[in-house]
Amino acid sequence: MKKFAKRYARNYGAVFGLCIILVVAALAVGAPYIYEDSPWMMVDAPLIPPFTDPAYPFGTDMLGRDITAGLVWGARVSLIVGLLSTAIALVFGIAIGATAGYCGGRIDDALMRFTEFFQTIPQLALAVVIVAVLSPSIYSIMGAITAVSWPPAARLVRSEFMTLKQREFVLAAIVIGQKPARIVWSQILPNAMSPIIVSASFMVATAILTESALSFLGLGDRNMMSWGFMIGASRTMIREAWWMSVWPGVAILLTVLAINLIGEGLSDALNPQLRKRGE
Repeated sequence: MKKFAKRYARNYGAVFGLCIILVVAALAVGAPYIYEDSPWMMVDAPLIPPFTDPAYPFGTDMLGRDITAGLVWGARVSLIVGLLSTAIALVFGIAIGATAGYCGGRIDDALMRFTEFFQTIPQLALAVVIVAVLSPSIYSIMGAITAVSWPPAARLVRSEFMTLKQREFVLAAIVIGQKPARIVWSQILPNAMSPIIVSASFMVATAILTESALSFLGLGDRNMMSWGFMIGASRTMIREAWWMSVWPGVAILLTVLAINLIGEGLSDALNPQLRKRGE
């Protein structure tokens, strides 16, 4: 663990990304304590420019709502959707990919055709249809993101399993009579976790972008403030009140950039070639 931390710390971009995510996570967790009132509440005059009133550092929107409060509560939504939908997608993708990669044959063909069916449909279009059919809510959004996120994870896991099941330690486990389920969970999966972890970081970033796009299109949860909704609600006033859309846009940019930097840092730290060279 210490060696991994040292390798990760050598990537300054990854450390910077981790710092940003920690700040965003702290804001998300502390949102109910930082801003006890609802972010939908009108608190002052409409369209107060940023940095003119200390009580509202990022200004107010056209209804007099505090944009800073919206940003803080929006972080909560983005992280919840990004992390939970990715976790569910990984569970489903690992199950499909592991079964296909280990069993092979007709089972592999059937599961891969099922996976390819989802991949032939544009991700955002499929997510829009699912949310529209189920009615917009935080649960339908997570379900839609899960539905479009698991196929790449399944294909990645399948590829890793097809490679690892030919390794000597797996063949040895088969010879001594270990059951397939035990071989999968104790021998193959732990050795396939490095690329899965790296892929998961990028899946979180994609999930946040997808949630923002759905909220921008008016398919977000109306009971929860989100960065995408803030941009969508202010798009008609971008000339008169640029700050209404710029600040949530910057929040999305920094969060997604930070997650991508973390993914690159994990990729370097978990790279077996770098580990062998002691880097």
